[in-house]
Amino acid sequence: MFDMMKMMGKVKEMQAKMKEAQDQLKDITAEGESGGGMVKARANGNKELIGLEIDESLVNGTDKDMMRDLIIAAVNKAVIDADIKAKEHMKKSTEGLMPNIPGMDLSGMM
Repeated sequence: MFDMMKMMGKVKEMQAKMKEAQDQLKDITAEGESGGGMVKARANGNKELIGLEIDESLVNGTDKDMMRDLIIAAVNKAVIDADIKAKEHMKKSTEGLMPNIPGMDLSGMM
C-alpha cells in the first residue's frame, strides 16, 4: 500500500539536500583564461564572476577591442566550467534521493 507520509518525508529530505547542495555552489570555483594566460577569470558555481586578472601589457596597450575579446573569452570559459562543476556537484549531492524514472530529467532544476 502507498504510504503518503513516507513519500512526503522523502520529498522533504530531497528539498533539504537540494538546498544544502545549492548553498554549496558558491564554494565551487572554476577558472578560464585567454591570450596565453594574459586574462584570467574566476567564476563560482552560481555562475558569478568572482575574480579577474588582466596582464599589464594589455592594459597599457592601445588595442581595446582585443582586450575586450580576451576578457569575454576568459569569462565565458570560467562560467561554462563552473556550470559543469555545479551540475556535477548537484547530481552527486542528490544521488539516490529520487527513483530513476525513465524520461524524468531533473537536471533543469539545477
